[in-house]
Amino acid sequence: MDMNEFNKDVIDEFRANGGKVGGPFEGAPMVLVHHTGARSGTERVTPLVYRNDGDGWVIFASKAGAPDNPDWYHNLKANPDTAIEVGSEKIDVNAVELTGAARSTIWEAQKVDAPQFAEYEAKTDRVIPLIRFERR
Repeated sequence: MDMNEFNKDVIDEFRANGGKVGGPFEGAPMVLVHHTGARSGTERVTPLVYRNDGDGWVIFASKAGAPDNPDWYHNLKANPDTAIEVGSEKIDVNAVELTGAARSTIWEAQKVDAPQFAEYEAKTDRVIPLIRFERR
C-alpha cells in the first residue's frame, strides 16, 4: 500500500470515528491538516499527530527523521490560512512556525510523551520544524 492509500484509509477512519484511529496511531491525538500545494495549488489533506498548546494545536514536520521536510510543511509556509479537523469539528486556522524557546518547550515535552519523536530527531541533521495552528 502506498502512502496516499494509507493516508486515505486513516482519513476515512478518522472521519468515521470522530477523530479516533487505530493501527500505528492507536491512542495518539490526530488532526487532519488541509493544505494547498505551494506550486500545484492542489488541495490536500494529511493526517498527523498533534499536541495541544493552550488554545492551539502543534504538529511536527518530522517525516520520520527523513533528511528533508515533508511537502505539507512547504505548503503551509506558502499558504498558512487553512483548516484542520479535530474530532468531528472543522476549524479555520492560521499556521505559524514556532522558533526559539516556544519551539524548544513543546519539542522537549513531545519527545518525553512520544519517544519516537526523539528517534526521528536522532536520524536527521535538520531541525524538525513545529507548526502551531491558531484559530482565525
